[in-house]
Amino acid sequence: MKIGLVGFAGSGKTTVFNTLTGLQVPVGFGGEVRLGTVKVPDERIAALSKIFSPKKTTYAEIAFCDIPGEHGAEKKGLSSKALLQIRDQEVVCLVLRAFTNPALESDPDPSADLEAFHAECILADLDLVERRLSRAKKDKPDPLELAAFERMKTTLEHEWPLRSLTPDALNRSYLKGYEFLTDRPLLVVLNRSEQEAAAPMADGLAARIKELHGAGLVLSASVEAEIAGMDVADQAAFLADLGLKESAVARFIRTAYGLLDLVSFFTVGQDEVRAWTIRRGTTARQAAGRIHSDLERGFIRAEVTPYAVFTQYGSEQAVRTAGRLQVEGKDYVVSDGDILHIRFAV
Repeated sequence: MKIGLVGFAGSGKTTVFNTLTGLQVPVGFGGEVRLGTVKVPDERIAALSKIFSPKKTTYAEIAFCDIPGEHGAEKKGLSSKALLQIRDQEVVCLVLRAFTNPALESDPDPSADLEAFHAECILADLDLVERRLSRAKKDKPDPLELAAFERMKTTLEHEWPLRSLTPDALNRSYLKGYEFLTDRPLLVVLNRSEQEAAAPMADGLAARIKELHGAGLVLSASVEAEIAGMDVADQAAFLADLGLKESAVARFIRTAYGLLDLVSFFTVGQDEVRAWTIRRGTTARQAAGRIHSDLERGFIRAEVTPYAVFTQYGSEQAVRTAGRLQVEGKDYVVSDGDILHIRFAV
């Protein structure tokens, strides 16, 4: 999963990036996208790795991208380059300032910043839609494609994000190659002072984020970045002093997985124990494609062992002997924690 962090000048976006990745990239250094990868903690992978002793253990990963924005004391807009870089991300994470920044004259106003960002994304997407509709006068496209773009135009003109349109309302097969900003899942991080790290988000802001079909969380990047750099054994005590039970990255991952409705399935063996991330509702054949396209193309069946069943019996052979191995077809919906063996022929 590729998550792009974006924010207006002074929001603490790069400090949030450092908090989530454990890196120490310089703050205020503009120009290039900075990248950092985080393994998604999963006790189930650790347990399976102990049992199989594989040559390689691979956790699910999140790639964070710190996208440079406009620099300067009071610049609110995002450059066209920044908007283009956001389009390359699978998820957009907007960092809102909710702390006093000595470099800025203005007081923090996270609600206004959220609306300003939303407006920029709406206008950028509307420009793409209108250009496509203008070309349609010459291209004579598929009527269903034209209807999809007309539906998007109406939605954007009413200042609603495209992500608010359900799959039944919008056939997204016509959107390939366009990478609309408001169709990206939206995570909003409210970056606060240390004193407010554990306080809940204001109801009005939380409600607005929900209206925009996004998800939000609160953190105090300045202090939590320091905690993230400590030994794991020492982190819990410092988090407790802030009134927090989990690290920033743990809270972020939980929020992201909830927003995207993600689950994990596993493949196991002596060569590798690996976690694979999929959307809830993914079928066995589609999950096979996450592993390799040949597995999806030549799919025959999936041999499925729920993680709880595996831990109950302790080995694959014991699961088979007990008659608990599930043999499923292409339309089986993969559940969180399923261990899959894909049988295929190409």
